[in-house]
Amino acid sequence: IVTDTGSVKRMAIEAIAPHLPDHVAFIPGHPIAGTEQSGPRAGFAELFEGRWWLMTPLAATDPAALARLSALWESFGARVECMSADHHDLALAITSHLPHLIAYTAVGTAAELEEDTRNDVIRFSAGGFRDFTRVAASDPAMWRDIFLNNRDSVLEILQRFTEDLSAMQRA
Repeated sequence: IVTDTGSVKRMAIEAIAPHLPDHVAFIPGHPIAGTEQSGPRAGFAELFEGRWWLMTPLAATDPAALARLSALWESFGARVECMSADHHDLALAITSHLPHLIAYTAVGTAAELEEDTRNDVIRFSAGGFRDFTRVAASDPAMWRDIFLNNRDSVLEILQRFTEDLSAMQRA
C-alpha cells in the first residue's frame, strides 16, 4: 500500500476504504526490510527482526487498532515508527529511493561502456560496485512504481543531490 497523502495516493486510499467492512481498520505502512529479491519466496523467518516497520496512520485511524497492529509487527521483531505520509516519503526518498536510482544509473553507465572497459569494470570491481549491482538487481517494475508514486519527493531529493554533486565537481 502506498503511504502518501498526495493526490494519486489519496485516490488509492479513497478507492480502497469504501470496500472495507466497518470492523476493518485501514492503516497504511510498510517494512524497511528485505533484500534485492522480490516475492514470497524471498521471505525468511528473521526478515523483520530489528527492522523498521513504518506506519502512516490516517487522521481517522483508531488508536486501539494502531496499537494492535504495532504489537503484531513488534511480535515479528520489527521496530515500529509512526509518521506522517509526507515525512515518510521524504525520508525514504533520501535513504532508499535515491540510492536505488543511483545504483541503476551507475550499473547502466557501466553496461554502456566499450567492451574492453566494461570487462575491466567487472574484473576490478570491489565491494562498492558489487553493492551497486546488488541493489540494481532489485525488481525494476517495483522500483518504477515506487519512483512514480513518490515522484515529488524523489525529484526534490534528486535536485538537492544534483546540486551537491555539482558543488563537489566544482571543488
